[in-house]
Amino acid sequence: MTKEKTTTETEALETEVIEPAEEGTVLPPAAEPPEGEYTSKQIRVLKGLEGVRIRPAMYIGSTGPSGLHHLVYEIVDNAIDEAVAGYCNQIKVTLLRDGGVRVEDNGRGIPVDPMESEGGKSALEVIMTTLHAGGKFGGGAYKVSGGLHGVGASVVNALSRRFEVDVHRDGKVWRLVCERGEVVEPVHEVGKTRRHGTVVTFWPDPEIFETTEFKFSELENHLREQAFLVAGLKIVLEDERDGEKAVFHYRGGIKEFVRHLNRNHNPLTKPLHLKKEFELPAGENGERVRHYRVEIAIQYVDDYRELILGFANNIHTKDGGTHLEGFKAGLTRVINKYAQDHVLLKSGSPSLTGDDIREGCTAIVAVWLEEPQFEGQTKGALGNSEVKGLVQNTLTEQLTEWLEHHPGEARKIVTKAEAAARARLAARKAREIERKKSSLDRTLPGKLADCSSKDRDRCELFIVEGVSAAGTAKAGRDRNFQAILPIRGKIINVEKAGLSRVLNNSEIQALITAIGTNIDANQDLDARRYDKIIILTDADVDGAHIRTLLLTFFFRHMDKLVEAGKVYIAKNPLFRIRKGRDQRFYVFTEKERDEKVRELGGKVEVTRFKGLGEMDAEDLWLTTMNPETRTLIRVKVEDKLECEETFEKLMGSEVEPRRKFIQDYAREVENLDI
Repeated sequence: MTKEKTTTETEALETEVIEPAEEGTVLPPAAEPPEGEYTSKQIRVLKGLEGVRIRPAMYIGSTGPSGLHHLVYEIVDNAIDEAVAGYCNQIKVTLLRDGGVRVEDNGRGIPVDPMESEGGKSALEVIMTTLHAGGKFGGGAYKVSGGLHGVGASVVNALSRRFEVDVHRDGKVWRLVCERGEVVEPVHEVGKTRRHGTVVTFWPDPEIFETTEFKFSELENHLREQAFLVAGLKIVLEDERDGEKAVFHYRGGIKEFVRHLNRNHNPLTKPLHLKKEFELPAGENGERVRHYRVEIAIQYVDDYRELILGFANNIHTKDGGTHLEGFKAGLTRVINKYAQDHVLLKSGSPSLTGDDIREGCTAIVAVWLEEPQFEGQTKGALGNSEVKGLVQNTLTEQLTEWLEHHPGEARKIVTKAEAAARARLAARKAREIERKKSSLDRTLPGKLADCSSKDRDRCELFIVEGVSAAGTAKAGRDRNFQAILPIRGKIINVEKAGLSRVLNNSEIQALITAIGTNIDANQDLDARRYDKIIILTDADVDGAHIRTLLLTFFFRHMDKLVEAGKVYIAKNPLFRIRKGRDQRFYVFTEKERDEKVRELGGKVEVTRFKGLGEMDAEDLWLTTMNPETRTLIRVKVEDKLECEETFEKLMGSEVEPRRKFIQDYAREVENLDI
C-alpha cells in the first residue's frame, strides 16, 4: 500500500569564480569544510556485512514480506544444491513459536576446518560472515547450484538479529552463533552425533524488515515447487505456531508438476517428460567441458490459458530467459512441421503462430548448468545464450518422436492450435473495426471524460463503477490530469471466455481504446495514454467482484501494465464522521469507526457510504482522488504461479475448486453484505 505525498523543493546553487594565483603566491590554509561539503571525511568504508544492512534491498529485493520470505529461500537453496548434487534427500523447514525459522538438511554438512587463506578461520565462519564465499565457484563441490554468487547465507546472517548454525559432520556437532552479522560465539564443538547435515536457525531483524511474521502458505508454494524439481526429494514444512504441517515428496518430478498445475482443468493430452544431458567444451582451447541437463514437461488442457514456467538450477526465473526462448521457438517449429508433414490443417486455415500453438499449453522448462548467468542476486532471468539451442535441440529430437508415437494426442494439439488461429483472426478483425471507429471518434461516445494534459507521465485514468459514481468523480476530479471512464455493470469474465468474445464486449473495447496499449502480444507500454490506471469501485461485495473481474482482465491481457506497476486500486472510505462544523474524518472499517467515535466523544454524526454515488464531490476528492491525501494500492505480481492458481480457482470454469475455497474460508469473512 502506498500513501502518496507530493513535495517540491528548489535549491539555489551559488557559484564562486576563483582566479588563478600568481606564481610564488602562498595560498592560505583551507577553512573547515562547511556542512554538506564533499571531502575525504565524507568517505566511509563499510566493513564485513555492514553494507548488506545498509542496502538490504540490493540483496533480497525488498524489506517487505517478499524480502522476508526470501531469507528462507536462500537457506533452502543451499540445501537444495546438496540434494541436486546427490548428497541430501530430506529437508525440513520449521516456523518456530518465537518468530524464528529452522532449516535442516541431511547433506554432507558445511566444512568446519580452518582456512589458511583466511588466517585460520573456520570455513563455516568464513562462509557465513563473508560475501562471495562458498563452494560454488571452483566447480569442485558443486557441478550446478542455485546459490551462484555465494552471498545467500551471509546475507541472511547480516539481516538476522540472531543467527545460529549447527553442523553435524564426522561424528561431531559444531556451532556458530552471530547477531546482526557479528560473530558472538566462534565455531566450537558442542557434542557428538551420528547424523550428518546442516541446521540453520535465524530470527529476522525487526530493525530491517517491515514485518517479521512468516506466512505458511507462501513458504508452502515455494517448497512444493522445489520438491517437484528434484524428483525423490522429501521436504517437510512445519509450523509450531498452530501445528500446521505439509510434506512434499514427488518421485515423478516435473511430470507430476504439470499434472498438479492442471488439476482443475480438463486435459487434452497426458503429461510428457523430455530429458537430455549435454557436454560442451569450455575455454578457448576446450580443455574442459561444461555439463548441462535439460528437462521439459508438457501437457495440453482444454482451456485458453498458456502457463510456461522456467527454472535454472532450481531457481524460478520469473522474468524468463534463454531457456524459455528456446522452448517457444522449438515448440512452434516442431508442431508446425508435424502439422504440415501430416496435412492436418484444413484448407484455408491460417498459419500457426507461437501464440496459437501455446494456447492451452502447460509446461515446465528446467535446466541445470555449471555457470549460469543470472540477472541480479534475485535471479530474475537466465542469460546463457547456449541454453536456447540446447532446449530447442531437446524439443526437436524428443517431441518429434513423441508426436509420431502418439498421433491421437498430436492431432488434438494441432486442432486446438488451428482453432486458436481462427479466433486470433476474428479478434484481429474486431480490432480493425474498432480502430476504424476510433478514427471517426465514435469509440467512446459520452463515456470517457478525458483530461486536458498531454503529459502522459502525469495523467491518470480512473475506471469507475457506474454512471452515478462517474458523475461524482467527474465533479470532484482535477480535470487537468485525471480522466474518468465509467463501466456499466460487471465486465465479461475473461477467464472463461475466448479472445473473440472478450473483444466483442463493449466495456472491454472501451478499456482497450482508452488505455491505448493494446493487449496480449501486441502490448506497447509506450503507447499508453496514462501513467496510472486506477480501479475505483464501491466498498461492498459487488464492488469487490467488479474489481476482481477488472484485475483478471489486466492479469490475462494487459500483464505488461501490471508488471510495470501502472495498475492501482483506490481505497475509498466506508464512513464519514463529523463533529461540529469543522471536524471531519474518514475511516475504512467498522472497527476504525467505533474507535474514532470513542476518541471524539460527545455528539458526532456518522455517515455510511453505501456506494461512490452517495459521496459528494468534495468527499471523493479528499479521500480517494487527491494525490496529497489519498491511499492507492499498487497491484503487482510477486509469484506468478500463485496468481495463476488463484485466478483459476476464483474465476475459472471449474466449480469444485471454488466451492472448496468458499467452504475453507467462509468462517474468516469479516465484512459481508447481506
